[in-house]
Amino acid sequence: MDLPNRPRYAARLNAFAVPGGSVAEMLARAAEVGGLDAADLNYPDHLARHSPEDLQRILSDSGMALNGLAMRYYTEPAFRLGAFTHPDPAVRRRAIDLTRRGIDTCRAMGGRLMTLWLGQDGVDYPFQGGFGRMWDDTVAALAEVAAHDPDVAIAVEYKPNEPRAFALLPDVATTLMAVGAAGAPNLGVTLDFAHVLYAGEMPAHAAAMVARHSRLLGVHLNDGYGRRDDGLIAGSIHPVQTLELLVELDRIGYDGVLYFDTFPDHGGMDPVAEARANIALVERLRSVAAGLARDPDLAAATDRQDAAAAMRVVAAALYGAGR
Repeated sequence: MDLPNRPRYAARLNAFAVPGGSVAEMLARAAEVGGLDAADLNYPDHLARHSPEDLQRILSDSGMALNGLAMRYYTEPAFRLGAFTHPDPAVRRRAIDLTRRGIDTCRAMGGRLMTLWLGQDGVDYPFQGGFGRMWDDTVAALAEVAAHDPDVAIAVEYKPNEPRAFALLPDVATTLMAVGAAGAPNLGVTLDFAHVLYAGEMPAHAAAMVARHSRLLGVHLNDGYGRRDDGLIAGSIHPVQTLELLVELDRIGYDGVLYFDTFPDHGGMDPVAEARANIALVERLRSVAAGLARDPDLAAATDRQDAAAAMRVVAAALYGAGR
């Protein structure tokens, strides 16, 4: 099926890193893929050796547009005990101010999306943190960074754990509560497929809930076995759940970037070949999803909650089996 509304694809830049290499070299390797037309940069680490102006030029030369920046709080040792939830108000202030500078940089580079992964905000032991205070501090920080530039969208990417044993925002429901409590119109959620799986959630359901109660600002595609953040090729382990997510994205009108948050570097895989496989699988699943999103037989089966009939329609679309 012809898909004229092909989304922009981006990939995790650190997958293209070589020891001692620069962001410019990562972008040059990513450009070899053919089909990646957007990039997210990590702040502040990806800007340590390049100015925003240099990176804008490098992106343009590589044929890619800046999708946005993603905050990384692991660059400062003090944040290991928390960024927005640190018990020391001065450290929390440093985390908020760092985020505000990241938002300014994103805006200066023409970006309109800042993604917050609050991996350091959580606990490792019982009685380690006061959950009420940690919640209030996080909501206040989200409200402050969102108010810093209302024209930049702020997406919260949740994850059940890692590096902390228990994250303060581990799942879609808790994240939506925090976003709602902060009350800023430019706040929303980024879904990571592998994070959703090991939060014990259905990806399509999570997307539907975000679209209903907030804004779906980003989608990270990958795959895994549901026990950790495996970062495998998108659609390689859970093709049917990936397909259902793509159908839901069609239904809710998601028109943002599809970002491949995968880890070829962990197993020594060629990142260019791996990125091409991501694109090939997702393009195939998107072509199937485009038909299923408007399939009357699937709609009727779903309305009846008839799983057998629905699976026959999906099997026919995926594998050519008869209905």
